Amino acid sequence: MTANRLSISTLAVAVAAGWAAPAAAQDDAAVAREIAAMRAQMAAMASRIDMLEAELETAKAQPSPPAPVAVAAIAPIPAPAPAAETKTAWKGAPEFTTASGWSFKSRGRIQVDAGNLSAPDGIVDTATGFGSELRRAYLGFDGKIPGGFGYRAEIDVAASSVEITDLYLTYEASKELGLTVGQHKPFWGLEELTSDLFTTMTERAAMNTAFGFERRLGASATYSAGDVVVQAGAFTDNVADLNDDGNNSVSLDGRAVFAPKLAGGQLHLGGSVHWHDLNDSASSVRYRVRPFIHTPDIRFIDTGNLSARSELGYGLEAAFIKGPFHVTGETHWQRVNRPGALTDPTFFGGYAEAGVFLTKGDTRGYKGGTFDRVKPANPVSKGGMGAVQFNVRYDYLDLVDGGVVGGRQNGYEASLIWTPIDYVRFVLNYGHVVYSDAAIPAAGGDRNYAVDAVGMRAQIDF
Repeated sequence: MTANRLSISTLAVAVAAGWAAPAAAQDDAAVAREIAAMRAQMAAMASRIDMLEAELETAKAQPSPPAPVAVAAIAPIPAPAPAAETKTAWKGAPEFTTASGWSFKSRGRIQVDAGNLSAPDGIVDTATGFGSELRRAYLGFDGKIPGGFGYRAEIDVAASSVEITDLYLTYEASKELGLTVGQHKPFWGLEELTSDLFTTMTERAAMNTAFGFERRLGASATYSAGDVVVQAGAFTDNVADLNDDGNNSVSLDGRAVFAPKLAGGQLHLGGSVHWHDLNDSASSVRYRVRPFIHTPDIRFIDTGNLSARSELGYGLEAAFIKGPFHVTGETHWQRVNRPGALTDPTFFGGYAEAGVFLTKGDTRGYKGGTFDRVKPANPVSKGGMGAVQFNVRYDYLDLVDGGVVGGRQNGYEASLIWTPIDYVRFVLNYGHVVYSDAAIPAAGGDRNYAVDAVGMRAQIDF
């Protein structure tokens, strides 16, 4: 630091000496002032240099800062998965579905009927004339369970008592194969397996009721692939009968359907077979049916109780739907195996039907081997008039064979159906039913006569 100062001083003296010679002739006071100013500036410069050198020494004495460390990129932490979302859809009633595969939907139907039965003279029965009833009032629920399972539980409270209709568990073993265990319908035939929500008359054909087609407790399988449906199952009694007695009959039921598209329409061909072991030597069967509508509690065709060991039934079914038109028909034979030397009678029933929609764009629904819901092309909810359908039917039942005289009927029937929206229907139907060998005699013992029945129904389902 001293050497620097000496250098600066020397420089200052030299500069001063260089200026001193020419300034000899000048005023001595002025020269002295200039030299004093220069010295003051050089002293300030020297002081500033000393301060900078001191700061440099201090900086050298401190430790060096650590080298920068490379930081690896850290992937962002994913946000937690959202909780399973419950979706709601509307299918006549809300259906709730979770992402995990659970679903739940309430279901039900209300059918209110009114009717009038005109019987011939001599038949005095309070069932004739006008009547009305709450035909069905179903309440229940169904849905799906993860793993391919499903369920349904449903009761009917129309008769001021609780009757179990459907109560079963399903399993979808594969896309083609489904299994069912519980109270459900054996595979009787086309109209019986079609829901009463979608039939063309207020009541099904006479053979369905007469031959005891009903739900039973059992296990079944349905295979459906392309145009083919095959169904088979083993059943015991209806759950109501199981609670009433310990009979526990056994039945084996099977059905096959071929349903290809043909000529721009839907063809349906099918057949079924049923074997029913009553499992009691004291068992009996009884075949009878109301006259076309359900409101009158009277049967003009009735075998009475027949002792029986087993029943063997087999049926054929066919249908074709194209645009607004449809035709359909079924037949069924019911053979009764009676004990001892009693003759085994075979009874027969069948029907043929044709129908047409009077409203543009409407057609009869079909799905999985049965008729399905009618969905109006122009429902009233969108300013249209809904779907209007007209149907005619011939209905035959023969309960006379093997010494049993239960009567025969020839029914000539027609119906007009208005479906304003998918889940609401109004039905008006008329039937002229001709009996021979009737179970109830008219005036003078006449057993060959005819009755007329008019029925109406208001229906909603969800």
